[in-house]
Amino acid sequence: MGPTLGRDDVELIQRDTLYQGFFRLEALELRHRLFEGGWSDAMRREVHHRFDAVGVLLYDPHRDALVLIEQFRAGAIDDPTSPWKLEFVAGLVDKDESLEDVARREALEEAGCQVGQLTKLHTYYPSPGACNERVTLFCGLVDTQGLGGVYGVDDEHEDIRVHIVTFTHAWELLEQGRLDNAMSLIGLHWLAGQRASLRAASQRAALSTTDAKRTQ
Repeated sequence: MGPTLGRDDVELIQRDTLYQGFFRLEALELRHRLFEGGWSDAMRREVHHRFDAVGVLLYDPHRDALVLIEQFRAGAIDDPTSPWKLEFVAGLVDKDESLEDVARREALEEAGCQVGQLTKLHTYYPSPGACNERVTLFCGLVDTQGLGGVYGVDDEHEDIRVHIVTFTHAWELLEQGRLDNAMSLIGLHWLAGQRASLRAASQRAALSTTDAKRTQ
C-alpha cells in the first residue's frame, strides 16, 4: 500500500471558531504531504466538532428480536419520506463515563431496557470529511419480554417510541431503506454473521439453568 501518512504530515496553519453552541464549527487553514511527494498548497477546511457517541444493537437471542427506537431527527427534516427515523439506541459520551456505562445508560433512558452482556463491535468515523465525531458500536444482549412504549429524557425534549421486531423484519426494513443510517447497516450486517452463535449460546445457557433447577 505504500508508506503511511500520519498526523506529522499535516501542517495546521490557523484554526478559527466560526460558531460555538452545543456543537462547534471550526475553519482550518492547513496543508499536507502528497502521496507522490512534496506538499499541497494551503487550503481551508471547515470541521464540525461533535461529542463522541455510543450506539447499542439491543438483541434478544432467545426471541431472535431487536429493540429499535423511532424519533424525530432535525438533520433529516428535508427527508422526502419522513424526519422520524428508526435507529438503534445511541447517545453522546460524557467525559466522566466509560463507553460501556454510556451504552447501559442510554438503553435504560431511551428504551427502558436493562442490558446484560456487552460486546464491542467497532469504533468508526461516520463522516470524517467534515466531522470529528467517532462512534463506538456495541451489541447488548437483552430480554425483550414486556418492552415497548414511549421513553426519553424530558429535559432533552426526547420523544422516543420503542419497537420490538424480529431479525427478519429488521433486515426487511434495512432493504427497504427504512433503517438508513450507518450504525444500523454495520450492526445488522454484523448480527447476520453472529446471530446463529448468539442464539446457540442462549439456548445452552437456558438448558444449563433448567438442569441446575432440577438438581436443587
